[in-house]
Amino acid sequence: MPRMLDVSEDVRAEIGDEEADRLLDGDNAPGNYDCTSCRTPGDSEQERTSTVLFVGEETAVLAFAHASCIPSQVVRVAEEQLQGAVASITASDAADALSVSHPEQAVLGVTSGLVLIQGELHPALVVEPTAPVARPGSDGLVDEFLPLLAEQGFQQVMDLDTRPAVLPGWSVLVAMGQLHSVLQPGPGGAGQAAWWQAHQPLQVTDGWRAAANKSHTVLVFAAPVGSIGQQPREDLLRDALEKAAANGRLVAAAMPLAGT
Repeated sequence: MPRMLDVSEDVRAEIGDEEADRLLDGDNAPGNYDCTSCRTPGDSEQERTSTVLFVGEETAVLAFAHASCIPSQVVRVAEEQLQGAVASITASDAADALSVSHPEQAVLGVTSGLVLIQGELHPALVVEPTAPVARPGSDGLVDEFLPLLAEQGFQQVMDLDTRPAVLPGWSVLVAMGQLHSVLQPGPGGAGQAAWWQAHQPLQVTDGWRAAANKSHTVLVFAAPVGSIGQQPREDLLRDALEKAAANGRLVAAAMPLAGT
């Protein structure tokens, strides 16, 4: 059965027309999947679904996502990040099938929204990984996302009505009305480096951009995988943030706006 799949030109160029057409025809695409962005179930027979191709030096891993979460795209990652991927073969002929999996290496999902604090709307970004984040060099069994951010200066959020403190050396880059990256201090204090980089610049709303230009500051909230999810409305996003804060699973920092 044909699937409601979006296959971008970049993905088609990587996997070839024949494989792309087989996906669209339903030969190699699963009906049900876990979204590689928000990690909630999806159904390519019932809703628009993006094909997301993770490409390393030697390995290519195809994953699926709700089209409302992220567009179909090619994501370049280090080869070692794909080695731990758990592949499931969906076609009957494994020799010709493309591996469909979700890399164990976490990808940072970012959602923009406006958060009301003490009667004023603040532009915010909510960062949530797609998988547990292990400390480099560890056995990978413990999610260290929040402790790692705490070591960078992020503060635990106890009350969503309190504006987080500014984190020195960090900033949020917005250019031409699109979100490009979150920047952190570079190694050895040399300039800045991307902590998170959009694979494709993300559009922000006019309201978000206006609030950012007014305050010249963006609030960045971060929570472990499974804490926030993809919320369709800002009131639901706030409810999820408040729940994560109450459970001790939310950190935040204020960052200067770079760009316009």
